[in-house]
Amino acid sequence: MSNIANLEPQCVWKHFDALTQIPRPSTHEQKAVEFVAAFGKKLGLETTIDETGNVLIRKPATKGMENRKSVILQSHLDMVPQKNVGTVHDFEKDPIRTYIDGEWVKARGTTLGADNGIGVAAAMAVLEAGDISHGAIEALFTVDEETGMTGAFGLKPDLLKGDILINLDSEDEGELFVGCAGGINGSFTFTYKETPVPAGHEAFTLSVTGLKGGHSGLDIILGRGNANKILFRILHALAVNHDIRLASIDGGNLRNAIPREAFAVFTIPAGKATAAKRTVESVYQLIAAELLLADEGLRITVEPAATPPHIFDEKTQQALIAAVYATPNGVIRMSDAVPGLVETSTNLAIVKSENDTIVIRCLLRSSVNSAKDDLTVAMGAVFTLAGATSSFDGGYPGWKPDPSSTILQTMVSIYKQLYGVEPKIAAVHAGLECGLIGGLYPQLDMISCGPTLLHPHSPDEKLEIATVEKWWIFLLKTLENVPIKKNM
Repeated sequence: MSNIANLEPQCVWKHFDALTQIPRPSTHEQKAVEFVAAFGKKLGLETTIDETGNVLIRKPATKGMENRKSVILQSHLDMVPQKNVGTVHDFEKDPIRTYIDGEWVKARGTTLGADNGIGVAAAMAVLEAGDISHGAIEALFTVDEETGMTGAFGLKPDLLKGDILINLDSEDEGELFVGCAGGINGSFTFTYKETPVPAGHEAFTLSVTGLKGGHSGLDIILGRGNANKILFRILHALAVNHDIRLASIDGGNLRNAIPREAFAVFTIPAGKATAAKRTVESVYQLIAAELLLADEGLRITVEPAATPPHIFDEKTQQALIAAVYATPNGVIRMSDAVPGLVETSTNLAIVKSENDTIVIRCLLRSSVNSAKDDLTVAMGAVFTLAGATSSFDGGYPGWKPDPSSTILQTMVSIYKQLYGVEPKIAAVHAGLECGLIGGLYPQLDMISCGPTLLHPHSPDEKLEIATVEKWWIFLLKTLENVPIKKNM
């Protein structure tokens, strides 16, 4: 147990602290599944693990609350594994090292996992509590939300019985989320011929590091640097001005995280390296000035490297550099309906070369399905013109706001009673599982809320301590005041 377990409300923080000790990166959350299932069974509650690995725990209504609508508390078990350069951490084996920094809980050099560990912890606290009033509760803990929403995709239409779904995966206390963006994965593949390194060439590694990264939905509006785009901007300048030949590319590692680091190995005729480094420095200064306020930690270096076994053929190299440089990235359009909300965006998440192929992966998001479809066509066109193959998969729907929602009206009233102000009603430019679950269970009245969490999907992730208690009190008061079922 760490010192965060002593924070208030302890009934929530102790469970979050326990989760930080369980390795649970996306697609490797089996220990977390076992942990939560064992917790439910120990409480004597009906506990089910479905075919996909989702855990459902049912808790009966407390005395006198049997006539209330039943509530599904929904959160996801997996976390995004990101760490700083120099941080030694194996996300499949090592616990997260948390610490308190003033008003915030952070992790040492890694993501914290409060996305969505704090939601899991709150649901566990509700299940365990013997001193709160509520109608029937279903706690749904899904798997692999971050890389493909596999858990939500795998839900069966007869699993859930609830009337209201409260998603616990939002990240701004004082805001109630009633809509989210849909998304789709884009993959673009070049096949290259392995070509011998020209005689007299020297090898170097070009590195882009020091960027903040972040959530490719929530943080895309901040204008932070994308390591892949920066790398290829420099490679374009080197290709235009010098006779470089590319040998390998390795940038980014998660489709829903803005890439913080990218690396390329290239060769250049002996004697031309000094001029090439001057070009890199010149472009570096331009980009650093552009990102001065948004991403001041940018570092770009060129260091000698071992001679690679081969390089890309020249035609593929030219097409690759042109296509990645040209492909859209970042905010594409802001919402007309919701001021300040990103409508459509794309994240150039991964560029990697291996075994005579180069794969580029992007995550496209939009709250407008036609805009998302148009963006897939546009990006596919860029890579088709460059001679790459394109594919799109893993598409998931957005969640359309319902202004007549009963639980929305209830929670707005409760928040105002508790804190004297109305909560902000918002949609989020990120993929919540509400879109998928709502498609499978259209009768559900859905809403999403959470404490304040900044910079998820990056090692800068931090959870504001005071907002956890504020959110917890609000959640309990909501459960106490869930509407009565009709026709009882």
